[in-house]
Amino acid sequence: MKASLCRKLTNLVAIASVVAAAVAAGPPTTASATTGGCQLGNQAGAIKHVIYLQFDNTHYMRDRPDVASDLQQMPHLLNFLTSNGTLFTNDHTILISHTAGGIVSTQTGLYPDRHGLGVSNSYFYFPPSKTPAFSSAFKYWTDLVDDNTGVNDPLSNMITDGQKTTPAPWVPFTRTGCDFGAVSLANIELENTGTGPFGDMSEAFGTGSPEWNAAVASNAAPSGTAARAKALTDYVGIAVHCAQGGGICTQNAQNVANSRADQLPDEPGSYLGYLALYGAKYVNPAINNGSACVSNTEGQPVTDPFGQCGFPGFDGAFAKNTLGYLAQMQESGIPITWGYISDAHDNHTSAFPAPFNPNFPRASGPGEADYVGQLKAYDDAFAAFFNRLKADGIDQSNTLFMVTVDEGDQFAGGIGIPQTDGTLGYRHANCSWTTAPACPSNQVGEVNLNLRLKVPAGSPTFSVHSDSAPTFYVNGQPDRTDPTLRKLERDLFGLNSIDPYVSTDPGPVFVQMADPIAEKALHFVTTDPARTPSFTGFADPNYFLTAANTGPSCGSNPCIDYHFAWSHGDMQPVIANTWMGLVGPGIQKGGIDSTTWTDHTNVRPTMLAALGLHDDYVLDGRVLIEALTTQATPQSLIAHRETLRRLGDVYEQVNAPFGEFGLSTLTASSNAIKSGSAADDSNYTNVENQIGSLAGERDALAAQIRTALNAAAFDGAPLNEQQAKDWINQAQGLIDQAKQLAASS
Repeated sequence: MKASLCRKLTNLVAIASVVAAAVAAGPPTTASATTGGCQLGNQAGAIKHVIYLQFDNTHYMRDRPDVASDLQQMPHLLNFLTSNGTLFTNDHTILISHTAGGIVSTQTGLYPDRHGLGVSNSYFYFPPSKTPAFSSAFKYWTDLVDDNTGVNDPLSNMITDGQKTTPAPWVPFTRTGCDFGAVSLANIELENTGTGPFGDMSEAFGTGSPEWNAAVASNAAPSGTAARAKALTDYVGIAVHCAQGGGICTQNAQNVANSRADQLPDEPGSYLGYLALYGAKYVNPAINNGSACVSNTEGQPVTDPFGQCGFPGFDGAFAKNTLGYLAQMQESGIPITWGYISDAHDNHTSAFPAPFNPNFPRASGPGEADYVGQLKAYDDAFAAFFNRLKADGIDQSNTLFMVTVDEGDQFAGGIGIPQTDGTLGYRHANCSWTTAPACPSNQVGEVNLNLRLKVPAGSPTFSVHSDSAPTFYVNGQPDRTDPTLRKLERDLFGLNSIDPYVSTDPGPVFVQMADPIAEKALHFVTTDPARTPSFTGFADPNYFLTAANTGPSCGSNPCIDYHFAWSHGDMQPVIANTWMGLVGPGIQKGGIDSTTWTDHTNVRPTMLAALGLHDDYVLDGRVLIEALTTQATPQSLIAHRETLRRLGDVYEQVNAPFGEFGLSTLTASSNAIKSGSAADDSNYTNVENQIGSLAGERDALAAQIRTALNAAAFDGAPLNEQQAKDWINQAQGLIDQAKQLAASS
């Protein structure tokens, strides 16, 4: 209690001193004064603006052969990327492949074991009682795992090496004098209206503040009302992290009054004296001449479902809303703007915080009318966005554009029936059966299966992060070799059920499985041991697997729930494979690049290299020299370019979760887990020990390679060609050993 009180008093003193200093210094009077200090070093100052767009579950590849893909149905975006830059279509996500973890890997250039979100969008952890406790992965950057009391797990949700809070992605920009605006992206704006000791409202504004009191009142209002939504609308999902010296936060007296300390106590090199604007209530007037509203690309105010100006909700981050906000931020003099765009394949009618509707939100199938209409609206929004920016003098000649997606999806559904308007029709109703499928051919929805009701009596008690790739947390946190845990793994791996989209006969529910040794090899074991899952299953991706005491709610066990049909989290190529586009000064006009193997962690180092900036930590990703012109490539990366390219390729195959090494260790772990018996588990022990040994060698080698690649990219350190060739051989040797182990296990 004393430590908590001391922290709050320290925060209040810091806020007061920073604001007082800003007032004493005198605010700038124009937008140009706000942006004039923003120095982006590469390309001789050609890059003046940065726009990063993060889609949710939006596809380059077709989900049905006869239906154009998401990007094909947004030609204004697709043509912009392929005509002016390079669209990488052999990009990959991370494991577990969900929104929070995928976005944060893109934002930070780190794999989940080094940014903290090994499992998302929520996870369990083991408190001192060893009974699994729930936590959301979506929290503000500095929040704790246990953000209710801080006792059950006092470590940061975003945790990195040394159990410190992961370095924040906006820091290199604000340190170089650039304001940084964000809309709806993971954990860089407030994520909730929590008013507990460590809730977002308490941390940002302070317990007892007017904002905190407003959130208390809003949270107490009836669900599905404007009053209940008000705090979310006002304070969540939108933020500006202001430049060193104050930036837009000190542009006028109102902004000074609305600013709060931007606190990053673990940031390398310190981060004192910085300010931020949290929420539309304070961002909107700062970027729109004092107005309480910001307009979308159609010229209409961005509102919540009740017509209140402000954050529209995470499911309401439609292209027109996010792009409208980013354009307004750029026009107000904020040169760095990052934004999230909701998926188009779900019908977000009545999405939170709207009143409950049992029929919506719900999934749509490929080619369905509302899905097609949503993509058309997205394409129109991009056309308006690019035209508006061009009129502002913001285009590919002076702006770095980065556009990507968090992960792919498996469509769990049948074949749509052609409609008279050229779209496809699907059945939107739950479907139950007992021994044989009884669903129509155009059924849509994930196959829900409750695992708790399928395991043998006497199995240990466990919780799962419900998913097509569920992570299991067994009560008591037993060692991975515990006989009862091992029996549970074998029982689950042997589970068969009917997936009506595949066969009328029962088939295996799980296709792969990983214990903590393999989880570590796949980069989702963090430095917080309380969060490590007992094991993880990777299922047939049509499934959504739960472990409640009753259910599923759609009927029999299993049954189809039509509300959700786009499955991810899993390890199949349709989920793993993503895309990433780059446009701007120094970016190759390469059109579509379908051969370069890349993943989310490479976006940040490539962006920083193009901008002449650097982080104060070693990135897991590499600079994609395939994306940069020779003039934009750091000089130390030009020498020995071919060796560097080979090193980058093999580094990813040995280190990335979806690289050859990672997938081979997953196969080996799966074979080991389903082997053995209570009487003899020697094969499991032997194989997992070999995986652990190989992963240890891999980690040591990857650390050397990434350190050298970072030094070459950002410190001008020349790459030793002979050393690089030795690393290439070592990495290939580890890949070959992992493949051999997978084949022989």
